Amino acid sequence: MGLFDRLRGDGNPRVAFIGVDGVPYSLLSENEDLFPNFASLAADGTASEISSIVPPESSACWPSLTTGVNPGETGVYGFQDREVGTYDTYVPMGREVQADRVWDHVQNEGLKATVMNVPVTFPPQRNVQRMVSGFLSPDLEKAAHPDDVRDYLETLDYRIDVNPKLGHEENKEAFIEDAHETIDARFEAFEHYIEEDDWDLFFGVFMTTDRVNHFLFKDYERDGQYHDEFIEFYQKVDNYIGRLREAVPDDVTLIVASDHGFTSLDYEVHFNEWLQEEGWLSFGTDEPEELSDIADETKAYSFIPGRFYINLEGREPRGSVPEEEYDEVRDELKADLEALEGPDGKKVVDRVVEKEQAFRGDHDDIAPDLVAIPNNGFDLKSGFKADSEVFTTGPRNGMHSFDDTSLYIDDPDASIGDADLFDITPTILDLLDVEYSRGDFDGASLV
Repeated sequence: MGLFDRLRGDGNPRVAFIGVDGVPYSLLSENEDLFPNFASLAADGTASEISSIVPPESSACWPSLTTGVNPGETGVYGFQDREVGTYDTYVPMGREVQADRVWDHVQNEGLKATVMNVPVTFPPQRNVQRMVSGFLSPDLEKAAHPDDVRDYLETLDYRIDVNPKLGHEENKEAFIEDAHETIDARFEAFEHYIEEDDWDLFFGVFMTTDRVNHFLFKDYERDGQYHDEFIEFYQKVDNYIGRLREAVPDDVTLIVASDHGFTSLDYEVHFNEWLQEEGWLSFGTDEPEELSDIADETKAYSFIPGRFYINLEGREPRGSVPEEEYDEVRDELKADLEALEGPDGKKVVDRVVEKEQAFRGDHDDIAPDLVAIPNNGFDLKSGFKADSEVFTTGPRNGMHSFDDTSLYIDDPDASIGDADLFDITPTILDLLDVEYSRGDFDGASLV
């Protein structure tokens, strides 16, 4: 195995984690003949569907997966969050993650980590021996640490992400080609540093799978125009997982996992439009552009995906709901959400989770009061322009799901059972013999 084995070989345990963003377990487990490397990993080790988190959105999922704690502790609830005490919003980056990452625990023990392409890690941490930030990084030059990593990755035509705008075109061929080129370079980089680096933990994420799912998943599930191209792409993913498994030494435990599942998308649901139509939200301008444009009489507003906030007096700058009416108003909104039906007569929402059920910690002051978990087919949006229909269709035909999340552990003694994302970090630390307190995490080790 080259430099890797020459540097190490002291018998200390090591773990390689490969993320496959948004890959549903059913896709892999129901097509073992198409994806033999995943099937082999399951047969030799342990594999199962697990649960994601509330809400199942990548910007919230990866911080929770890599810390073992819920958004109330990480401080990240989604792609867009709200400033405390204001209506201002921001896009959370790596610095907004308030809990220690799994590689922080590893480095604190004097061990070494190589971290590549994990969403919500920009800017790269300088205390990690090698890190290339993933999704939300502005460019490769700023995302790579140390500088020689950037120089090498540029020779691969490595890019942080696919060009999602290509997926909006009716003809998906350019998008599919871009997805292949992106994952090809990602694999080459992973294989290179797995073999060349001196690491105790290798942590890399393929995010291109999520992008392909967003634009082609219905083609797979319902035998659409790009069904064969979807399968071909995933056969490449399967091949790359097999080759990475071969690249790691036999004493390394390989973990492969997704952050959420996926299903077909039939309707995008624009909830701020729905709230406005139902009298929950009003805007103080005829052409609203952002959250701060809501009017004083607003009782509730929404963020993606399916997060709802009561416009509470004393918490929101122009709060209209008295604290003593909070429970009653929230219960009413919850009931309205549970009763909502789509154009096809199907219920939009599977269940509505109250904040106390999902979030706890020192950073729950911006937690949503309710989170709606949709039924399959309904992708929950927000929007602040109030210029849309409630139910629309667009270029995306796949959406995240809470269930059907994937977990593979190349260890037959692992017991996945009723697991979720919070269990992955303590499992990695347990495999590495890194001590921790059980109370540090919302999850528990699976080995």
